[in-house]
Amino acid sequence: MANQDLWIVIVAACLMLALHAIAVLVIAATYHGTDRLMTKKRIYGASFVSYFIAILLVIAMHLSEIVIWAYICVALKVFPTNPQTFYFAGEMYTTVGFGNWTLTQSWKILPIIISFSGIFAVSMSGAALYTMMNSLLGHNKVVVPDDGSKL
Repeated sequence: MANQDLWIVIVAACLMLALHAIAVLVIAATYHGTDRLMTKKRIYGASFVSYFIAILLVIAMHLSEIVIWAYICVALKVFPTNPQTFYFAGEMYTTVGFGNWTLTQSWKILPIIISFSGIFAVSMSGAALYTMMNSLLGHNKVVVPDDGSKL
């Protein structure tokens, strides 16, 4: 792998993580705004629907990132045939590690880069979904005693 190809892969990973973070923030902010609005209007079932939609959007983002990694692998000709690149990208992104991939010496670093991007993307998504679930279950409420101080 030429030095330029390595930088393309690293920049692609950084850009995907940055875009993933922005998308997760937008999804979480939209969910929390919708949740506040629906709670204010006393439409409680809508929060469950909003949470389900948020989960579907997060799943779609992760699948899109796997497809992007597959296209990067195709563009850089990591494998001699294209069909196995989607499976490779998905396996590395999710860090499953079932496959026996024989990569050339120049591409041995690629699985590490893809798996790091997947680990961090899933962590960001998990944190956002956790805050949404707390909001959905009502655990984010601050208890204020009669004397006005916070507990």
